[in-house]
This record gives sequence, structure tokens and C-alpha cells, in this order.
Amino acid sequence: MNVLITGGAGFIGSHLTSALLQENRCNVTIIDMLHSYYDVNRKKERLKYLKSLRNFTYHQIDLLNEEKLSEVFKQNTFDIVIHLAALPGVAYSVEKPNEYVDYDIKATINVLKFAGESQVKHVIFASSSSVYGDQANEPLSEEMFNGKVVSPYAAAKVGAESFCHAFHHIYNYDVTVLRFFTVYGPWGRPDMAIPLFIKRLLDGESITVFDQNTARDYTYIDDIINGISLALDKGNGYKVYNLGNGNPVSMKQLLATMKSYFPAMSIIEKGWRTGDVTSTWANITKAQRELGYLPTVSFEEGLAKTIEWAKQYYTNKTYN
Repeated sequence: MNVLITGGAGFIGSHLTSALLQENRCNVTIIDMLHSYYDVNRKKERLKYLKSLRNFTYHQIDLLNEEKLSEVFKQNTFDIVIHLAALPGVAYSVEKPNEYVDYDIKATINVLKFAGESQVKHVIFASSSSVYGDQANEPLSEEMFNGKVVSPYAAAKVGAESFCHAFHHIYNYDVTVLRFFTVYGPWGRPDMAIPLFIKRLLDGESITVFDQNTARDYTYIDDIINGISLALDKGNGYKVYNLGNGNPVSMKQLLATMKSYFPAMSIIEKGWRTGDVTSTWANITKAQRELGYLPTVSFEEGLAKTIEWAKQYYTNKTYN
């Protein structure tokens, strides 16, 4: 089986590529433009590791470049396309909304179009819990999507999902939309709360908290990778699934757990940040029933693993 992963040098993409290659499950081609949203060197370090594995090909291409993207599809035969590439970040999307139209919608259209033209059988699209808007303090099922988003990032993901449905109709390939809930773990995106907090605390710096009355359904990277892997062989028309842990953790709980690792932790509190939601909480019943998805890593275990990785990484630049 031949798989194309866009955004393969990213946090989720590099973990997924590594897992598929180590399982010797398929040949993997990745595309990643190495966008400078966060430190490009981190992406290059991930690539250095991936290049040591077999059955792996890398293309540094901007997905907005239709000519170069078309060449990749023409020169290869892909059974599955896993489209993870996107410009992330709620706060940045408020400042630069047009960039999200480019990299989260236009780029997705290009991938969907060339997948259809080259007769790809199955497209898996990485969406986000952000598409549910601010429906606080209740488990969110796939049917609770109402389009009432609160950030340009979320709006772009909604738009991209709509194009997934349109191109599924046009080309008749299977589409699986996976809505991720706050993914964390080793190699995590450095602008997200958990890796950002850990790095600053390791450096002896204060951490900034925007609101302690929030909660997130933190989902460990291994569980997300397992969910994507389960979806690979189960394309069936157009399907949407939540991939989360199903157990939201409050900011107060996160801070208390962090303090057990960093007793001298100092907090700077700021007001509400535009575009944020009060809470996320995944109802994963559908993914459990249809994919066999079952998260196995508790928040406490996942955080411990992430902190241990960070201590090694920032001290020795070792790979896990």
C-alpha cells in the first residue's frame, strides 16, 4: 500500500510516518513545506530521524504550488492520502485570517483535486474540535456540529470539511474526516499549552495562563496515531469521527499536576483570549463503534511521558 502524508514533518505527521514505517505496513511519501509558523529546525530534526527509516520519500513542496504538487501525484500511485498539513493556531488566525484561507482551505482543495484526478481510493482529512465552536461542558458528538465557530482557524477547518464532502461527491473516493481533540506528547507543537509550559518551567521561567476556568480533552499522540491507523482500512463513503480521550482536564487540574513536577512554578494570569473556547470534550462513541478506537493513555501517564521526553530533548537533543 502506498500512502501520501501531507504535513509529514509536523507533530502528528512525523509520529504517523514513523509508526507506519516501523510496522512495515506501507510505503510512505510525505510532503511538507517546512512552514515557519514555529521553529523549522524542529521539523528538520523529525525529518532527520524519518530519513533513517526504509520505504520513505520526502518532498519539500508548498501545497499551493499546483504544478509541483501535480507532479508528485503523476509520478506516484497512491492508495490513500492523509492530509494533515495545515496552518494551526487559534490566536494567530485572529491576527492573520487570510493565511488560513490559503493554507487550510486552498491547499486542501489542491490535495483533494489531484487525489481525485489520480484515482486515489481514500482521503483522510485532519480536522479539529474547534469546528464545534464554544459548546461548553458537555461531550460533543459529531452531530452537534452547527457551524457556529469562534475563530478564523475553526472557520477554515469547517470550510475544508465542506470541500472534502464536495470532492467526495465529484470523484467518488472515500473520505474520512477525523476531528482531533488537543493532541499532546513528545515532539508536540511548541506553541501549545503543555509543551509551552514544560519548556518555560524547565528554563525556570513563569508560565502565562489566560483563564483557569477552561478545560481541554487532552489526547496523547499514541492514541491519535492509533485512531488514524484504524481509519486507514475503513473507508466507507463520507464519514466523520471524533478522536479524543473523552475525559476533559481543567486548566486548574493541569496546573496542579504541573506543580507536582515543578514545585517552584510561577504563574502570570491574563484575561480571556479572543478565539478560545471554554472547553472541549469528545464523545468518542461513534469512533469506538465503527473504528474500534479506544484511547489507552491516561492524562497523568501521558503528561509524565511528555515531561520526561522534554527533559531529554532539551538537554541532549535525543530522539524518542
